[in-house]
Amino acid sequence: MMLPFSLFLALKYLKPKRTFLSVVTVFSVLGVLLGVAVLIIVLSVMSGFDEMWREKILSFNAHITVSLRNGLEGEEDGLCDAIETVPGVMGAAPFLQSLMFIQLANGQLETPMIRGIDPDRESRVSRIPENMVAGEFSVSEGDVVIGSDLARRLGVGVGDSITAYSPATFLSEETIRLPKNMRVAGIFEIGMWEFDMGYVLASLWETRDFCEGAGVEAIQVMTRNPYEAPEVADELRGVLGSGVHVSTWMEQNHQLFAALRVEKNMMFFLLIFITIVAAFGITNTLITVTVQKTREIGLLRSLGFSSGSIMRVFFWQGWVDGVLGTVLGIGFGLLVLKYRNALLRVLNDRFGMELLPKELYHLAEIPSHTSVSDVVVVAVSVLVICTLAAVIPARQASKLDPVRALRYE
Repeated sequence: MMLPFSLFLALKYLKPKRTFLSVVTVFSVLGVLLGVAVLIIVLSVMSGFDEMWREKILSFNAHITVSLRNGLEGEEDGLCDAIETVPGVMGAAPFLQSLMFIQLANGQLETPMIRGIDPDRESRVSRIPENMVAGEFSVSEGDVVIGSDLARRLGVGVGDSITAYSPATFLSEETIRLPKNMRVAGIFEIGMWEFDMGYVLASLWETRDFCEGAGVEAIQVMTRNPYEAPEVADELRGVLGSGVHVSTWMEQNHQLFAALRVEKNMMFFLLIFITIVAAFGITNTLITVTVQKTREIGLLRSLGFSSGSIMRVFFWQGWVDGVLGTVLGIGFGLLVLKYRNALLRVLNDRFGMELLPKELYHLAEIPSHTSVSDVVVVAVSVLVICTLAAVIPARQASKLDPVRALRYE
């Protein structure tokens, strides 16, 4: 296949006579490679964190929450049955949630949330029964299930008792309420510190007696597809009528996901400057080649080649550098992502660099999710930057006067 003369000459300039590739070309490509790789790695890790938080949240909470202004007492069964008739709903279960106080042996107080649940319905809306790490999922006869981090903080295991104070104790000055002993029947671990540290699960009816009017009652609803929750919520509002508040998991965690989205966009904006710096390397390379090839440019112009043809030679050279760097950067970034956790273990074991402290992030591995759309955005952005970087030296080369070029070279 015959190549255009400008592309043919650009490839010749990329490959000098004595070496396979020009040294300046190699450094230009490496700069773009590193910029693209860093962008791919960071965006994939940020997407991985976003996906992980969604998974952890949906492991503990259902997709939709339905609440009444006056509470649910006496109406939870009928309301759950009505909700489960709505298309797209897989299950519904009532819950009561309130603050509680647990006294440690040293007198210190912990303040997790107590969540009263219906054990017969809970498995329809929650994955907690599937995430038990010790004991059993039982909330009958004074038994409770607590998170793994809370169990470690309290220093208790399966079969031990905890001393709990009701929030109603602090709402009334006239009545003295004694603390209640609760037996730990099981320990769950979702993998998210907020849930593993902050919740105690008990029977709905015993929680009502324990809280004595304090707390919020609602119904959790599980849908077939969590991302269809807004459509199902609209159906529920129509079926249940006024006086019922319906909210989705997206609305409840809007701030978290908005913060993650802003962080991801900000990281892309900041890291794209690495590519801009690499693009200056392409510009410098082309300027250097232009100076070295001044005599050849003069000869080409004297033979009748137009300024546009000369410009395309150097434009192609810069663009090829950008394409090579982008393709190799994507490959290198995906390779690092594939072995990211092995690299993390090497840094932790051999160099003592704990980049992901478990007590802070509560993660054993770095999450990652590479989106095709992210890769395309990175590739297009980098190619545009590299293209613009090639324009200035290419225009400079095309404006050389052939007479002056031959005379002073």
